[in-house]
This record gives sequence, C-alpha cells and structure tokens, in this order.
Amino acid sequence: MLNIVLITGISGSGKSVALRMLEDTGYTCIDNLPVRFLHEFIASTQDSGLERVAVAIDVRTPGDLDDLPGILTGLRAMGTALHVIFLDADDNTLMQRYSESRRRHPLTDRLRHEGLDPSLQDCITRERELLAPLRNQEHVIDTSDLAPGQLRAWVRDLVQTDRPAVILTFESFAYKRGVPHDADLVFDVRCLPNPHYDAQLRPLTGRDAPVAAWLAQFGSVESMIDDIAAFIRKWLPLYMQDTRNYLTVAIGCTGGQHRSVYVTEQLARRFADHSPLLVRHRNPKLQEPRP
Repeated sequence: MLNIVLITGISGSGKSVALRMLEDTGYTCIDNLPVRFLHEFIASTQDSGLERVAVAIDVRTPGDLDDLPGILTGLRAMGTALHVIFLDADDNTLMQRYSESRRRHPLTDRLRHEGLDPSLQDCITRERELLAPLRNQEHVIDTSDLAPGQLRAWVRDLVQTDRPAVILTFESFAYKRGVPHDADLVFDVRCLPNPHYDAQLRPLTGRDAPVAAWLAQFGSVESMIDDIAAFIRKWLPLYMQDTRNYLTVAIGCTGGQHRSVYVTEQLARRFADHSPLLVRHRNPKLQEPRP
C-alpha cells in the first residue's frame, strides 16, 4: 500500500530537515511540487509500485495553495494513506534563521511584483495568511526550540504510525521558552512542588526515578494528573468525532525539565490503551527518541 507524507509549513521552519530525514529512511522525495500536479503524481506513484513517497509543498510552489486543503480532504475520502505535517516556528526564530542563512524569503519577489518593498517580517506575515487554512486543518509541529535531531525524531514517530481517528500526543514544554504553537490543549503545572530546588535532583529530569519518586510523594501532583486525565477522557471522544486527525496535549512548567516531563510521562501511561500514542519533550536534555 502506498504511504504518502506531505511536508508543508512556514519557510524556515525545518521542511528541508524533515524531507532529508525521510529520504534517508527510504522515501522517494519530491520537493516543491505544484499543487495542481498532486493528484496526477499520486496516481503515477501508485501505478509504479512505490510504497513510500514524501512531497514538500509550500509558498514556493507555483499554483493555487487555496485548493490544497480541499484536495487533501478529497484524497482522504478516497482512502489514500496520507500524513500531512505542518511545520511552524515563531517569528523571532524565523528572523534569526534567515539572518544566519542569509537567504531571501521566497515571497520577496512576489510582493515586489505587487508594488511593495517588503521587509522579512512582511513576507513572514503574508506567508502565515496564505497558509492559515492549511495549518488549521493539519498536524502542526512548532520547531522554534527544536534541534534538527529532535525534529527528525518527531517526524519519524509520526510517519511510522497508522492513522486512527485521532493521534494523541502528550508534549512537555518550558514556559520560559513560550507555549508551543502545536498545542491544542495546554495545562500549566507550575503550581506543583519543584524538584529544581533540590541540589541532587536539579540536574536530572522527570524521566529519572529519583525525580519521579520525589514528585509522587505529593498528593497535589497526583491530584493534578487525575484532573487532567479526567478532562481528556471526558472530551477525547468528541475530538475523535471531529474532523481533526491529531490532538496535542501540552504540559508546561517553568524549565520544562522536571514537573512537566513527569506529568507528561504519567499521562502517557494512563492513556497507553489509545493507539497510536506519541510522547514528546521539548527540553534539549530529552532530545533522544523514546526507547
């Protein structure tokens, strides 16, 4: 059966990193495919017997991006096995990446043809407007504070899953770095006791047994996990009835290292019966894929 991965999103958010990872794992990859050729391309790959194909489509692509959300809906209705991953990043991160790479934004010439003298911020803002309908429909990964290796691991996890009604993802993050753009539901656990103030626990993470044992002794921690789990169990069936294919639950604490990681891991255990289930941690100390 043909498995198709479509990589899209904001320029500078890591699409090239994701596409190269897929190519390295055996996908036939096409970059910058015009939207109008997507149906024809998929039909030809099915006839050729290919099993894994990845396509990148974004604002560089000639054609009408407005048609893409409807095309994807139609392909899924026909039973096409299609993973769509929308990569995003905050404006400050994008500005820094463009400054480091010294590349021009792909919308620069287009806006100049419209009689404008666009700044990089103008181009980013216009791109967000053009891609908003697609972003609202698909699974989003916020790459603002991700290392390339972490992004590759997250994309790998996604494309290896089958497609149920909803792919449930639990994700920890640090409020000091901002709420991730890919979150559908956000829970703040900064009110819980903080292992950071214990010198022996400070260098560890919420995955380590000493931190887990320390947090487990507090009734407030267990109550918080109970309440979040109860909320998700109550409302998850309605999300599954919706047209969405993904639900990302983000758990945040100050540094994204102890409390949010522990709570995320505990929630993942409680929802182990949901398949597929993804667990992600944005802290650099936890960039390695789950064993």
